[in-house]
Amino acid sequence: MLTIGKQTKLAPEEVMSQASIFFGKGGQDLEENEQHSCFPCRITFEGYGGYVTIYINDEEKNRMVDVETREFEYQAKQFLMGI
Repeated sequence: MLTIGKQTKLAPEEVMSQASIFFGKGGQDLEENEQHSCFPCRITFEGYGGYVTIYINDEEKNRMVDVETREFEYQAKQFLMGI
């Protein structure tokens, strides 16, 4: 299991949209199981024996995006590099 994070200036909705494209159908082809758009924002994908959960927390000037994953460590790092 891996947990990594990155600050971003993107809106939470944009991060969640990009996560759906990257990890969901048409991307890594994982099943989107959960999405919460209230504080803290969270979206979870599962499949192929692993999962990816993305948390978006508002901080004072930036937002922190944390990704927790099992079996998709490389893809999680790629996702964070793209936002």
